[in-house]
Amino acid sequence: MTKRVFVFLSMLIVASMMLAACTPANPVPAECSANPTGCAVIKAGETIKIGMAGPMTGDYAAFGTDISQGGQLAIDKLGTLDSWKFELITEDTQGAPEAGAAVANKWATNPNLVAVAGHIFSGETEAAMPIYAKAGIPMFSPSATNADLTKSGSPVFNRICFTDSVQSQKAANYLFNTLGIKKLAVMHDGGAYGQALAEATGKVFQELGGEVVATQAINPGEADYSAALAAVAAAGPEALYFGGYDAEGAVLINGMKVAGLEGVIFFGCDGTFGENILKLTGANSEGAYAAVPFPADTPAKLEFDAAYEAKWGTKPGVLSPFSWNGYDVVAALVTMTKQVAIKGKDGNLYVPREALVKAVRSMKDLVFTTGNITCEATGECNTVGPTFYVVKDGKWVQAPK
Repeated sequence: MTKRVFVFLSMLIVASMMLAACTPANPVPAECSANPTGCAVIKAGETIKIGMAGPMTGDYAAFGTDISQGGQLAIDKLGTLDSWKFELITEDTQGAPEAGAAVANKWATNPNLVAVAGHIFSGETEAAMPIYAKAGIPMFSPSATNADLTKSGSPVFNRICFTDSVQSQKAANYLFNTLGIKKLAVMHDGGAYGQALAEATGKVFQELGGEVVATQAINPGEADYSAALAAVAAAGPEALYFGGYDAEGAVLINGMKVAGLEGVIFFGCDGTFGENILKLTGANSEGAYAAVPFPADTPAKLEFDAAYEAKWGTKPGVLSPFSWNGYDVVAALVTMTKQVAIKGKDGNLYVPREALVKAVRSMKDLVFTTGNITCEATGECNTVGPTFYVVKDGKWVQAPK
């Protein structure tokens, strides 16, 4: 070997060593560069985060507390993937759209966050959807029921709850055909959830042959709705349908007798169900109705019931009707994350965002506590309608079918 050849080979070896030193020994999986949203990256010792946003404080805190408690049980049971643990993180929005958008902007930049089990209220969900869509973060809401949410064409929004269009059909039919109501007053809180639901219920009621004798909006958060109730009373309804939440529903119930609506049925929605409204109204709520999405008593549901009460000290379905939905949306997101996650050669866990978005939208035949979870192309994953409960002797009991 000549000296020149030796020098050349030596330089080639050195160059190869330098190239090797500059080239990552454990490259990022190709799936992470296959689309603009890339991958969530969870390093060793970090947690795989699933977010849940909703009202954790304030007038509607019972919803956020209950749903997140259901979700935590899913983490407790299913939340490990090799050496990584899942973590449910919560953010308080008090149900407000602007707060929902702020949380979405915060989570969109979190590399450990893979999916969102929410949001909980429809208005905040609507505000957050485009932010998550841009970031490639799938949503699976336990309780955002506004029918229009799945009509926007969002690739990331999905839900397990029945829609307001289904609820309005069932409620109007129950009022007209089961309770025999012919004159109905409709009230709502002006929100994305309450107004759409109330107006849809009134429309179906009229299509059935009933008469909507009054339609009245109220402002959320007020302590007195006597003027609005007096206007409704003047129209002579047999029942008052309210679209909104328990805080305002309680004020309406407490004011009905004074306003001249004694003997008129208060018929609420899934937003007015729960222990909170009973505490706020006492005997005034006797005979009031609400819609609930309670699942059937399967072995899985009964196992959850026992676990919920043992951990949280109260029965599921007391704080809100969405305890089981909270468990199922988190359980589903954990399951889908496990399916698409890739353990990198560098010791990190990678979750391709686009793959997870598609996996969540294409869920089929997943069974946890609420029954079969199978998603339609629009993100509707459960279209089973509600059952109705009535207050009897100070407690919610199932109303006659």
